[in-house]
Amino acid sequence: MSKKNILFVCLGNICRSPSAEAVMKAKLKEFGLEKKYYVDSAGITGFHEGEPADNRMRQHANRRNYHLTSISRPVNASVDFEWFDYIIGMDDQNMRDLSHIAKNESELSKLSKMTDYCTNYVHDSVPDPYYGGASGFELVLDLLEDACEGLIQRLEDE
Repeated sequence: MSKKNILFVCLGNICRSPSAEAVMKAKLKEFGLEKKYYVDSAGITGFHEGEPADNRMRQHANRRNYHLTSISRPVNASVDFEWFDYIIGMDDQNMRDLSHIAKNESELSKLSKMTDYCTNYVHDSVPDPYYGGASGFELVLDLLEDACEGLIQRLEDE
């Protein structure tokens, strides 16, 4: 059985998408499913390329035992749309940007928004916490925990 490949995408790949990657990996491990999936993250822009996740995001995640170890990279349209089965954006602007770089219907069909998988929270996006305070980072983690569990349920039901 081949792995399903999942890419989480936000603007700069330093807050939301590396957190989604870490939460998803932890949830997959918790459910004994880590061998069935490959998980990565990327940013629409390459502004933070080569940098670790935002220190504030890492601190909040660490308190919940999530370890943000990925290094920021931009989406590589020529590789990522071919390699990944699911490309999941954090907000409407990410979705528009991803839609613009998708080359065909097959690539467009791989796109979805993170909050589409929420089962407990009703939000239309995972808000960028970069310019806010502690509550913004906590909300991101709350939404990602909910959405990752919903995503895993949907993937396992397929």
